[in-house]
Amino acid sequence: MLRAAQELDYRPNLMARSLRTKVTRTIALVSDTLASDPYAGRAIQGSLAAAVAHGHLLFIGETEGNPVIEEKLISDFLDRQVDAFVYASMFTRYVRVPKQLKGRPVVLLNCLTRGARPAHHQVVPDESAAGSAAADALLGAGHRHHIHLVGTPAPNVFAARERLSGIRAALAEEGAKLAGVVECDWWPDSAYDAVSRALDDGLAASALICLNDRIALGAYQALRDAGRSVPGDVSVVSFDDSELAAWLRPQLTSIALPHYELGWQAVEKLLGPPSDPAVTRLPMPVRARASVGRPPGE
Repeated sequence: MLRAAQELDYRPNLMARSLRTKVTRTIALVSDTLASDPYAGRAIQGSLAAAVAHGHLLFIGETEGNPVIEEKLISDFLDRQVDAFVYASMFTRYVRVPKQLKGRPVVLLNCLTRGARPAHHQVVPDESAAGSAAADALLGAGHRHHIHLVGTPAPNVFAARERLSGIRAALAEEGAKLAGVVECDWWPDSAYDAVSRALDDGLAASALICLNDRIALGAYQALRDAGRSVPGDVSVVSFDDSELAAWLRPQLTSIALPHYELGWQAVEKLLGPPSDPAVTRLPMPVRARASVGRPPGE
């Protein structure tokens, strides 16, 4: 029988099987702008790979943050009888799981729900540990003083709050602290203007911790225009490990967002062995490059 099926190139009717078993072996990933972001798209790749490993198809829908589009997308996926959902966010933030998904298998990707006991698995980057790693990169090179943060650490931005907490904790363990904050938006032009003004006003920094790589790009340009070298005069460390980090000269030490692993782990929590809902914080690896050196004069 099996040999005959192979010779005839027989393929089972998956639609008929799903009607009989009520299992479609499909899952849906619903995100705001995750799918179209050139960096976070790696999370989609990780999700796809994990789905294939479990013999599932992955549908992807993007809402652009529009609740009407989100409701329509979820309804369409439910009409197609998908087995489970990954609910994802481009930026790590707190969310409310849509009412349509109540009682259904759901894992949150790069987002969290408030409350002491999570109702769903939640997979996020360990931003606090990343902040500690950024500070440790400078401490390990001998920096103890004149370390400045670049970027506005808005308390309502999860990554900013967590990164700053980790930075301060790691510095405090060594009896050090931030010398100040150069506030700016998280974009190169704003960082360039802010760092340039700070340097003109006499900023004496031996190291800068930039809250993302775009800020680091603006800081590099401001330092160059002020005649400061990286890392000879000022060491620079950053977060995200976007393509900018490898393009800059000298190449930028950056704490990587584990996009692929986030996507993989979210689907693994969804389709793997059952376990109690919990928050899983994934490590953010340090990509050590040439932008960190000894403090000037040492």
